[in-house]
Amino acid sequence: MPPWFWLWSPQFYFPFSGSVAQRIEPDTDWFFAGIPPSAGNAEMERKIFDVATYGRQLGWITEVLLGMNSTDAQVQAQAAESLRCLRETQQRIEAVKDEERATLLGTAARALEKLRSADPEAYERLLLAAPTAAPAGATRAQSRRIASKSSAS
Repeated sequence: MPPWFWLWSPQFYFPFSGSVAQRIEPDTDWFFAGIPPSAGNAEMERKIFDVATYGRQLGWITEVLLGMNSTDAQVQAQAAESLRCLRETQQRIEAVKDEERATLLGTAARALEKLRSADPEAYERLLLAAPTAAPAGATRAQSRRIASKSSAS
């Protein structure tokens, strides 16, 4: 057989003859593709997914709903257990959200401090401009108070 044949010869792989490991962790970066950053946080979604998968949560919800209309004691007991799991998961998810908010607040404070030390004039302009805009989710009364404070100064 000519030596160049081995350069051309096709590679055949039999089942389980190579690496069979695959990544099964979901890629949650696409959740917020094209959506403004204020609408979602892919990193927080990933952390929440680590608490309980969406399929697991939907399974618990399904079991609770089926248990509500069932007369079978075993189904009702499973529904009660699923409801307990949902409540625990909801508390753990809220803890993840609180941690993420605290991290965001710390990042913002460090960025403001860095701006203050690097460019005091820009820092002052930012502070003067900040009260004129109402924070997201502010009520009309809060927005009016903010506007009246900024016009009074």
